[in-house]
Amino acid sequence: MLRLAVPNKGALTESAQAMLKEAGYRPRRDSKELVVIDPDNSCELFFLRPRDIAVYVGEGTLDAGITGVDMLADSGAPAEEIMPLGFGVSTFRFAARPGAFATVKDLQGMRIATSYAGLLGKHLAEMGVDARVIKLDGAVETAIRLGVADAVADVVETGTTLRNVGLEVFGEPIAHSQAALIKQAGAEETPGVRQLVRRLQGVLVARDYVMIDYDIRAERIDEAIAITPGMEGPTVSPLHREGWVAVRAMVPRKGHQQIMDQLWELGAKAVLATAIFACRL
Repeated sequence: MLRLAVPNKGALTESAQAMLKEAGYRPRRDSKELVVIDPDNSCELFFLRPRDIAVYVGEGTLDAGITGVDMLADSGAPAEEIMPLGFGVSTFRFAARPGAFATVKDLQGMRIATSYAGLLGKHLAEMGVDARVIKLDGAVETAIRLGVADAVADVVETGTTLRNVGLEVFGEPIAHSQAALIKQAGAEETPGVRQLVRRLQGVLVARDYVMIDYDIRAERIDEAIAITPGMEGPTVSPLHREGWVAVRAMVPRKGHQQIMDQLWELGAKAVLATAIFACRL
């Protein structure tokens, strides 16, 4: 049975649960549920604090988990990424009062507040900067105003929260992050994990592609296929109307309207775009 860790709260929770639901796994009915048994998929889903997931997975207690790449790196747990999941994209950056600092080198001898002490400490060591790292749980935006720190290092998505308290980011990003599926470092993937990976890959492809169907005159099929090459090649079927064929192909969701315009200009008729809910490639 697959034992999977899922974030129980925070920025990754909603997207992680939505993705698993699209992949066919049973969703939890109540936010207070800590464990969901999914007998149809031979799976147990454990809803845990995102920061703890890498630790459980790294110890081998659970087969896999969904957490942020930043939290994985910060934990120091013996766990590794299997695949990125495309949501929860953010950067880990320095911030301070406007004009206080320009680069990480300016932080020599300063106090830096963060919730990611492990990740920050490693970065400072790599940059040769000797600074005092002050670990705080939760929001760090007020640490400068309260006199606890000279700068902060935090996860930034839009920067709005920092600007609202009078701070601005500076220097190069410390790290980039997004949600990822992880497993114990060096551990062989179980059949349940391999199935989960296939399903999640299918969800990602389904989100990025649509199915295009259209009718085209047979003499223009080569031009049409150049526009819609598909994955392994499009499906082409003769129509009852002589000299015409029906074509079906997967195309990227982004830009599919332009593809439909090109087909129409080529003389295609009945051009349809439909969503893909799941797939296996």
